[in-house]
Amino acid sequence: MNSNAPSSARRFRWRPTLLILAGAALVGGGVWMAWPAVFGSANEQARYQFSTVQRGDIEDVVTATGTLQPRNYVDVGAQVSGQLKKIHVEVGSEVKEGELLAEIDHTVYLARVDASRAQLRNLRAQLKDREAQLMLAGIQFRRQTALMAEDATTKETLQTAEAALKSAQAQLEALRAQIEQIESTLRADEANLQYARILSPMSGTVVSITARQGQTLNTNQQAPVILRVADLSTMTVQTQVSEADVSRLKLGMEAYFTTLGGQGQRWYGKLEKVEPTPTVTNNVVLYNALFDVPNPDGRLMTQMTAQVFFVVAQAKDALLMPMAALNQGVRAQRGQTPSGSRAGTAQESPAAVRPRENAERSPAAARPGASGGAAQRPRQGSVRVARGDGSLEERSVELGVSNRVQAQVLSGLAEGERIVSGLSAAPGNGNAPRMTPRL
Repeated sequence: MNSNAPSSARRFRWRPTLLILAGAALVGGGVWMAWPAVFGSANEQARYQFSTVQRGDIEDVVTATGTLQPRNYVDVGAQVSGQLKKIHVEVGSEVKEGELLAEIDHTVYLARVDASRAQLRNLRAQLKDREAQLMLAGIQFRRQTALMAEDATTKETLQTAEAALKSAQAQLEALRAQIEQIESTLRADEANLQYARILSPMSGTVVSITARQGQTLNTNQQAPVILRVADLSTMTVQTQVSEADVSRLKLGMEAYFTTLGGQGQRWYGKLEKVEPTPTVTNNVVLYNALFDVPNPDGRLMTQMTAQVFFVVAQAKDALLMPMAALNQGVRAQRGQTPSGSRAGTAQESPAAVRPRENAERSPAAARPGASGGAAQRPRQGSVRVARGDGSLEERSVELGVSNRVQAQVLSGLAEGERIVSGLSAAPGNGNAPRMTPRL
């Protein structure tokens, strides 16, 4: 009989017990690992992302895209027809008022001036002859009058002398009228001759040339534009603002813009005009808003694209919190607190804490820390603040200037406090459904 049989039987009797113990250990380990995800972690903060309340500057702005144009410019055209003989400037040339820009062939106009002057000289010579004839007619009339007083001549002769005098006077007046007419024609011909020399009407920069040297210009149909002279020392920013934002614009409000390739440099101005007539593009209603900006160094040029920001409200060195943290507070009021119970500390309704960017704006007195733009009415919100023991505290806050990213904290938070800004992406963040574990 085999002596090892009892020991083998004992091993077989212990094997089920070992299997049961191993299974229990595995189940216990799984329950231990799944417990935070199912029942919630003892540290409530492990399930959330946090942001720190910090100091900084905040702006509520209306954004728009615009283009740059010179504030003062003149389209220089031709007043007389003819061939464009010479252009004396190029694009980018600096010109002074009265400086010669271009010349039109003046041969025809010079000939007209010469003809008018010759005709005028002829009429003036005739004028001298008429004046002499008038003098002679006057002498004869006076002689006949004296003779008639002595009854030494006939009445008919006296009447003939009187008629000759009046005729000489009429011819003289007609000749003087002709001279005035020719003088007027000469002035027009001389003006046209001067118009053949195109002078700059203002000091500035030649920004465009639309005509070509040798081109024939015809002013009878349409006044041709040869070039444009602009004063680039002051530029006008013309922006298009949507109908949803135009009501937020106020004349005199601060505005600034950046340009492509400007390395983030800002140019500042104040809103000067909002044109009441809109432009409709693809069923989108847009209104033109304009303001001027100095350009002493000439870095701003015509037709540059500008990203414009109209400052509705702003605050300097203010306590700032992310808008995402306010949204987390709204969720807590609508649903559950971090521990799963109804929020008991926040008294405001969800409508009272919902951020409103376009509503609740009034010209109320500015709060401390706010500057520039229109003041915003303070409003209430709710956030969750991290405590030192790992729990969360529901807290009401008063908000000032806000935009889509940040909000100014007027009261309720201190610098450096950590507030919930979102759910953690790590496993066990509390998003798993609540259920009773099965062992």
